[in-house]
Amino acid sequence: MCGRYASDIPPDLMRRIFRSGNPLSNIPARYNVAPTQEAPVIRRNPETGERSLDLLHWGLIPHWAKDPAVGAKLINARAESLSERPAFRDAFRRRRCLVPATAFYEWRRGTKPKQPFAVHRRDGAPLAFAGLWENWKMPEGQWLRSFTIVTVPANELLALLHDRMPAILDQADHALWLGDQASEAERLLALLRPYPAELLETYPVKPAVNSVRNEGASLLERLVL
Repeated sequence: MCGRYASDIPPDLMRRIFRSGNPLSNIPARYNVAPTQEAPVIRRNPETGERSLDLLHWGLIPHWAKDPAVGAKLINARAESLSERPAFRDAFRRRRCLVPATAFYEWRRGTKPKQPFAVHRRDGAPLAFAGLWENWKMPEGQWLRSFTIVTVPANELLALLHDRMPAILDQADHALWLGDQASEAERLLALLRPYPAELLETYPVKPAVNSVRNEGASLLERLVL
């Protein structure tokens, strides 16, 4: 699964990599993004074809939900059930997005306290998680936009920590996932596969990341065990 991640990509770089045209520039660097918080997401406007960089609520709230609290249980969406599960089915067809990140965290099983590890690309390039987003109308009439991160079975590197990992997309696949061209579900699902282990690196970090109250670049510093 993916329950915590870091995103400190400068907005200018983020717009350049993800070809987002809107001028959202006040996104703070985050090193401990947690469910129910707002985080940057790349979406495509189906009418204009333009991409936008927006802050959305992490934890997908289906448009038919009666209580927004359901979003806390829908922070991840398993790739294997996107086209069948009611909570994700419509968003998979119409509202796919990219979630930019620097790294994500996973915890080694069987340790007390739990030992966190950071996972990032070996070349230092930003990550792009496959995501889905939704609109939910609040009782007051305002719209709450939320997202979930798609997960796939872990590769051989991540399997040492967890049996799932976020679906990471290469830049060449961004356009297809966002819907720049019409695609059948089978072609989209083919993008959702374990990311090559040789392109990723894991390393231990301080247990401070275990608490959502902690923030700062020091959370990504390598810990010598």
